Amino acid sequence: MKLNLKIWRQKNSSSPGKMVDYAVDHVDKDMSFLEMIDVLNQELIEKGEEPVAFDHDCREGICGSCNMFINGQAHGPWERTTTCQLHMRAFKDGDTIYIEPWRAKAFPVIKDLVVDRTAFDRIQQAGGYVSVNTGNAVDANAVPVEKELADMAFDAAACIGCGACVAACTNSSAMLFVSAKVAHLAMLPQGQPERKERVLSMMEAMDKEGFGACSNTEACEASCPKAISVSNIALLNREFFSASATANLKKDK
Repeated sequence: MKLNLKIWRQKNSSSPGKMVDYAVDHVDKDMSFLEMIDVLNQELIEKGEEPVAFDHDCREGICGSCNMFINGQAHGPWERTTTCQLHMRAFKDGDTIYIEPWRAKAFPVIKDLVVDRTAFDRIQQAGGYVSVNTGNAVDANAVPVEKELADMAFDAAACIGCGACVAACTNSSAMLFVSAKVAHLAMLPQGQPERKERVLSMMEAMDKEGFGACSNTEACEASCPKAISVSNIALLNREFFSASATANLKKDK
């Protein structure tokens, strides 16, 4: 296949960026999208030009690093697929493909297609964990968990923090990400001791990072490569209101 690529090039967050045209030939339909970018970069290097910077790590749909906006869709045209799992058979010979970074104030561009997603890390550090005593590891079956809750917690824990939900949201909201992290631990016995403190701290951290409010369009769920449900946002809101009410009662006393 021969493809026409329009790729966002930007030196750094303080420099203006622009779309640059590239033509790539001999693209195999069985290549992954990132392998196609690798081919382009090899050609650019051989010409003495600056290769396109993009983020990646595992290339197995696990790490969430391969964030690209492809033809106006987070991670491209395939549902429940990360960019590294997208293959070139999703396109046709002669297609023009627009490739851009995530667009969000909280995700500033580092270079080209690479954005700074450490805002997610700071939200996670604010409360997305459980505190445990050191010592020998507890047996896996030591704390019984109901099957339904275990399944729901597992579904929420599938979030890889790629940021597609933020990129797809008209308000650049991180509610789906935060709700997945809060819901995961709220459903498990191990998460109960810090349950109220967790949601208050993570919501505060989310607001501090500059993410917008939930747009209620469900674009986040539609673009999520792991199909995280927006029902988790409803759970997050209940958790937050409950924790806020308890905190206010303590202040009144």
